[in-house]
Amino acid sequence: MARRAVITGIGVVAPSGIGREPFWQLLTSGRTATRTITQFDASEHRCRVAAECDFDPLALGLTRQQARRTDRVSQLAMVAAGEALADSGLELDGELAERTGVAIGSAVGGTTTMEREYAVLSNGGKDWVVDPSFAPPHLYDYFLPSSIASEVALTTGALGPAAVISTGCTSGIDSVGYAAELVRDGSADVMITGATDAPISPITLTCFDVIKATSARNDDPATACRPFDRTRTGLILGEGSAVLVLEEYEHARRRGATIYAEVAGYASRCNAFHMTGLKADGKEMSEAIDLALGDARLDPTAIDYVNAHGSGTKQNDRHETAAVKLSLGDHAYRTPMSGIKASVGHSLGAIGSIEIAACALSMRHGVVVPTANLHEADPECDLDYVPNTARERELGAVLTVGSGFGGFQSAMVLKNLERSAS
Repeated sequence: MARRAVITGIGVVAPSGIGREPFWQLLTSGRTATRTITQFDASEHRCRVAAECDFDPLALGLTRQQARRTDRVSQLAMVAAGEALADSGLELDGELAERTGVAIGSAVGGTTTMEREYAVLSNGGKDWVVDPSFAPPHLYDYFLPSSIASEVALTTGALGPAAVISTGCTSGIDSVGYAAELVRDGSADVMITGATDAPISPITLTCFDVIKATSARNDDPATACRPFDRTRTGLILGEGSAVLVLEEYEHARRRGATIYAEVAGYASRCNAFHMTGLKADGKEMSEAIDLALGDARLDPTAIDYVNAHGSGTKQNDRHETAAVKLSLGDHAYRTPMSGIKASVGHSLGAIGSIEIAACALSMRHGVVVPTANLHEADPECDLDYVPNTARERELGAVLTVGSGFGGFQSAMVLKNLERSAS
């Protein structure tokens, strides 16, 4: 019998609050968590708005040693992993620990601490030659993204394969896709997977500002990001983490686990076109969608909801609208499609996993979450983007897509086993 990968635990740290419930409540309310940046002085930046997490590692159970030796990016993942593992009901010991792996996605790793420490070492950027004696003892761990996976493994007790997947803004989908493949091929029975990023820092904001990808609507932070809206002016950075427990289906069924959804199909493509640009026809994303549907053995008409990348930039919104039309055909016009980045910001590599968590919760509750701040439809984006108000709908199969700098295009299909004959 073919092995299958199912989600049995979800943990979320997001700008809405700590945990699945505050996250779900924010999404279904149609509200946003974007605000004026408080983590540093952004007064000289084009964009001065972001979706920040109110996050205290000590209050959330991390030790002072853990907080000292790890960057914020690892801390977010460690807390989310703890919630996900508790939600799954698994206890990792003995043989199960050896059959449990870790796969975490991240686009920019320990940027926050590296930038701060480089500023100290270089005397605020004034010195080209730096004195390494001023470096903290854990700077090596901040520099290596692989430390994120090792910290999650250490926190949870997972002894199986461990990896960090870094493919830009599709990292959060790709890490879960990779984890699902390890479960399917028998390399692991359980995978602790997801993604994390803490990119709200001067250098990251500057990089997005200079290409004018961020919104400059600083006077009204709550409405700064407006996916699919005619008045949109760009994305808003966010931070956070979502971690899922993926488990082999028969293993989960035998122990009576709660199953949110099956990771039924996954695919990724690259457009080999431009570092930040997208072709208007959406062909590469459409190919990823088609391959993911094929992997799931589903017809396009089986899709009940599309979770959009929905970054709030014109080229992305039009690109993925075209891609969904190519892959779903006429069914695209009958299928609700929404994006959550207006609510929780664009947390780069983390957002794909945060969106998968949102999809799994949507399937569990029978609710399609809305696209916040959508009031004036872009005539070139003519699908049903579920503006501002959540909608009840039974969901049998859900498609989530991601698009990343470098030309990465990824797609994943989740299946609701409670509504599936298989």
